[in-house]
Amino acid sequence: MTRASSNSMDTTSTIYTNLYIPHQESRPKIFDHPNKLTSSDTISSDSATSSDGKWPFELLRSCATAMSENDSSKIHHLFWMLNELSSPYGDFEEKLAYYFFQALFFRATNSGRHCYETLSSAAVKSYSFAATRRLILEFQDVSPWTTFGHVASNGAILEVLEGFPKLHIVDISDTLCTRWPTFLEALATRNDETPRLRLTVVVGGSAGSFVKDITPRMEKFARLMAVPFEFEVITSINDIEIRDDEVIAVNFVGRLGNFSNEETKSLINLMKSLKPKVVTIVEEKDDFSTFGNNPMLTIFEECLRFYTSYFEMLDESFPPTSESKRIKWSEFLPESGFSIVSHSKEVIGDVKALLKRYTDRWSLRVDETSGVSLVWKEEPVVLASVWKPNCVNDTSRLFKSLCYEEQV
Repeated sequence: MTRASSNSMDTTSTIYTNLYIPHQESRPKIFDHPNKLTSSDTISSDSATSSDGKWPFELLRSCATAMSENDSSKIHHLFWMLNELSSPYGDFEEKLAYYFFQALFFRATNSGRHCYETLSSAAVKSYSFAATRRLILEFQDVSPWTTFGHVASNGAILEVLEGFPKLHIVDISDTLCTRWPTFLEALATRNDETPRLRLTVVVGGSAGSFVKDITPRMEKFARLMAVPFEFEVITSINDIEIRDDEVIAVNFVGRLGNFSNEETKSLINLMKSLKPKVVTIVEEKDDFSTFGNNPMLTIFEECLRFYTSYFEMLDESFPPTSESKRIKWSEFLPESGFSIVSHSKEVIGDVKALLKRYTDRWSLRVDETSGVSLVWKEEPVVLASVWKPNCVNDTSRLFKSLCYEEQV
């Protein structure tokens, strides 16, 4: 999803927003029953409610196609069907249909931008650190979606920075620091002398309001682990303080894919100016960029593919109650003087051990040219990669262990 002011912004931002911001308690019945169309115009209600589980995909694809063709009568009919059949409280198919129907409706009514801003504002006002932290931890208990990247990145950073007395990690993410307690624990249990760690977290938007809650928790845990620790939260990468006696690692989680190409290049160049020893990147494997002869349908299909895996995973994990975006920043990094390095056998082993805690539908895919991917039912959903600046001539044993040639 880019920040461009194109039509793709309406589609991607509204789908993303409606998938992650809680729905309203009730929804209006937006449409009266439309006039009947012929069978050649749309799919029937009987086929839509068939038990094969494919009805939301048929309806949503038909609706997206009708919108791309400006077929107002067909859009009206399909919106009515989706409004009647979908539900935020139903099964996997009903929920998927509900949230995509909301996004398509906002696009059709040209209200996507207004909806996004309204829901974002409401979310900021209702944010609760305790509730958000509890939700994150509950999610980590049932799914490796986020912990996968934590384990892969932490392991790589620990290996590259081993032996240095003063470490500085620049964390550009919105994970509320849930990954760093395990990192502090790992530092405390190393055989060599415990290094001094300075952690600078770059946050944006409402996440900055959590500083007063996060800071004392992180400092207290560091004292318990007996790790010399300094913690700072800033809102701009331009505010990072550089100290000559520290080695730097930069960690990106879910951030590089949120910018346009030019913004990504600027961010990478700014990051390069920090002269990091290692860069770790974790991104979801989706592609909501604009391309092809019909951007709306292309983006819609990618959204449907990605969020089908996501909703299915949630449905199976909780009890009842792409590649182009990655290529974008993975092309810019080499242009800026960074080379990808493989995760070591030890880190791969840690990730595999993590996945054993969850259902066997999760698996690991290793590719030395792109990184390691978390896979849900053969569908890659999260990618973790490690990058090292070419200008740093590090010949240590620990760095060599990252560049193993044997296929895992």
